[in-house]
Amino acid sequence: MPVRFTPLMKPRLTRRAREMIERSLPHFPELQGKTITVGYTRKHLGSATVIYRRGSISALVIRLKVRKLNYQTIGHELIHLVQGLAHGDRSKSRIIDRQSIPSGEKQCDVWTLARDPLFCDDPPTYLRMPRILRERWSDYAESVRELCIAAIAQRGTQRRYIQWLEAKIKGLPVNKPVEKQEPRQLLLPLE
Repeated sequence: MPVRFTPLMKPRLTRRAREMIERSLPHFPELQGKTITVGYTRKHLGSATVIYRRGSISALVIRLKVRKLNYQTIGHELIHLVQGLAHGDRSKSRIIDRQSIPSGEKQCDVWTLARDPLFCDDPPTYLRMPRILRERWSDYAESVRELCIAAIAQRGTQRRYIQWLEAKIKGLPVNKPVEKQEPRQLLLPLE
C-alpha cells in the first residue's frame, strides 16, 4: 500500500519511524490499495482523519509524533482509518457491518492490542487499568492482549464487553513490586 509523507513530516522522519510504519502496515489488509498520508503532529501522540469530498472518501491521513513513537500508537491510528472505512461513503445509506470495528477510542485500543503482538509494545491510552499494569506493561501485555481477544469474541453476545474487559484487566494478579536497589559505587583496586 502506498504511503505518502507530508512536507512537514519529511524532515522529521527518522529511519526508525519509517521502518516502524512499514512494519505495521501489512497487519492492516483492510487498507490494501489505499494511499495513506502520514503527517506530523506536535500536540498528541497521534491522530487519524478520513477526508471526504462530495460524500466519498478521498484521503486517509494519520499524524504521528516521531519522538517516542511506538507501535501501539501507529496501530491505534491505523485502526481509526479502518473504522472510518467501515462507515464508507457518506453519499450512500449507512449499513454498518456487525463484524466491523465499532467507533470509539477504547474500541480502537482493544482492536489494536488484539490485532498482533507487535502493537503491545506500550500500554494503551484509553483502556482503564491499574497503574502498576502501566508501569510494568511488559509483564502484563500478553495477558491484556488475550483478554482483548476474548472481549472481541464476547462482543456478539455481550453489549458491555468493554466493561467486562476492564474488570478482567483490573482483576489480573498483581505480583509484589520488585524492590528497587540503590545504585552502589563500584570500588576499583588502586595499584
